[in-house]
Amino acid sequence: GLPAALPALPLELTVLYNSLLFTVGACDTAIKGEAEGIRQGLLRVLEACGASGQDLGMEELWEKVLQEVTMEELQAPLHRLGALQGAWWLAAGRLGSVAGLFQLLSPAEHPGRAHCSEGQNELLSVIKAWRVPPEGPSLPLVQSAKDLKEILCTAAAFLQGLQELESGNFPTALSLLQEAAGGFCSKKILAQIYTCLGCCAQQMGKPQTALQHLKQALQVDFLCLPALSHVAAVYHELGETDAELQALTLLYEALGKNPPAAASSSPCFLMRTELLVHTPVLTSLLRHHQPSEVKYLLAQRCLQDGRVADAVEHYLDFLSLLQEGLQQQVPLDGSSALPRIPEVFLEAASALEQAGRHQDAITVCEEVISRTSDLIPRVLRVEERLEQPECSLPGAELAGGLLSQKESLCCLVWRAAGYLHQGWAWAKLGESKEAVTQFSRCLSDLLRVQLHGSGVKQTENLQPEVEVLQKIRLLSLIGRGTQFLELGRHKEALLDFQHSLQISPGDPAAASYLVQALWKLNRKQEAAAQWQKFSQSSPGEDGQQQGQGRPLPLYLVSCLEQTVFPHSEPLARSIQDYLGTAAQDIS
Repeated sequence: GLPAALPALPLELTVLYNSLLFTVGACDTAIKGEAEGIRQGLLRVLEACGASGQDLGMEELWEKVLQEVTMEELQAPLHRLGALQGAWWLAAGRLGSVAGLFQLLSPAEHPGRAHCSEGQNELLSVIKAWRVPPEGPSLPLVQSAKDLKEILCTAAAFLQGLQELESGNFPTALSLLQEAAGGFCSKKILAQIYTCLGCCAQQMGKPQTALQHLKQALQVDFLCLPALSHVAAVYHELGETDAELQALTLLYEALGKNPPAAASSSPCFLMRTELLVHTPVLTSLLRHHQPSEVKYLLAQRCLQDGRVADAVEHYLDFLSLLQEGLQQQVPLDGSSALPRIPEVFLEAASALEQAGRHQDAITVCEEVISRTSDLIPRVLRVEERLEQPECSLPGAELAGGLLSQKESLCCLVWRAAGYLHQGWAWAKLGESKEAVTQFSRCLSDLLRVQLHGSGVKQTENLQPEVEVLQKIRLLSLIGRGTQFLELGRHKEALLDFQHSLQISPGDPAAASYLVQALWKLNRKQEAAAQWQKFSQSSPGEDGQQQGQGRPLPLYLVSCLEQTVFPHSEPLARSIQDYLGTAAQDIS
């Protein structure tokens, strides 16, 4: 409440500088909003000089103070306060305001006031050009202006590097992040910078360089677990499955032992780089995976690589993690690596089937079937206009209530896939009649869908689900046809294989089974004609090559492999012998 007095202002501004730093250090959270204390300090300076600036914004206020206040005693405390203002603006992402402020803080004759040389960053140039004011012996500072300048340089390089990384300007991002890595920061921040360097190098198509940076991050701070998850991603890109699985295993173990909140930081300074850098892109790059996500990735990679026993173990571990509480295991911001939960169950069933645990696979599929049955209407009319699904959390599709057409279609896909897997599992158990029943249930389910309209929206919104449904229908028809053959019901098998070729003309499995069915029906001339037609077609004409714009869901890959015709060579020899004999008879 005392009026501003010029002799007391140096002390007053120094106390303000120290108190703001104490406030920042005590909160230990990212700086947000404006520094009202700085504004009040500048207004008191103008008041002492007989001027006013109540109606001015912060940038205009700083310009007025630095241009009109020329007292030598006030220059050092004002410059220190200006550095603090730069920190607040950096935290708010106002890089242009920071550059303008430090242009004002640098004397007109200083090289920093001139245009920065080619290849240099303007913001870094003006901060580096700022001459740190000397410290008076009678006015101690809780953090020197020299240290604050180094932190500002590091934060400015880091922030701009992240901006360039987000914009896709990878060479510039790499240069700025390397500048930040050589700056003044804690081990925690240095590890984060190396992690960003690794991600940048990976985006530039330099996986080995990316691995070097990511390993540096872990050497600096072994609790920087996002670096470990990025290591796994790089190894996946390189196709080095052993190294990828090792990295994921280490990540899973580390998540169980060391919570990310315990990551190292440096408490030596009140104002630190980590308080100034908090952008969405950094949050995304440094997102900590949940144990359930890592466990799923282990299961998925093992299944994709054919490590069936390991895949089964990981999938069962993952399902047990879900029982501990889905809300605690899966982030709610939509950034989870997990697919929809029914798809995970179906992948687990696929792994169990491949491991020879057919009864367990049937049980897992029954869970999917029972949980989705009440969510599927008797007839699913798919209209041209579709509302988008509102499901941000994996597993929410089983929460009940009214579902959109797209969600209902997803539920139908999952249930049909469950019946499909059960059909193949019963077939492997030698129970052909039960297998036929399950395949028939699958095909009956697919009859519920009635497509209406042919607009663009329908193609865009439904094409993935429709493609999967068509593939499931094809696999079910082939599966049921093979079991009809096992039961000696050759005519019914022939009908299924003919329907399969209507869905996917030229499909090699359906065509081969069709030939076999004709052969078993003693329609050898037709079988030979079909075999010749199939043999003369090029691989590009096969139905397997059609509609491959989207990859097949992982849970259907094993079903596709089971449809491969196993008797190609014996059947081919029989037909060739038949054709040879027929040719001799004609001659």
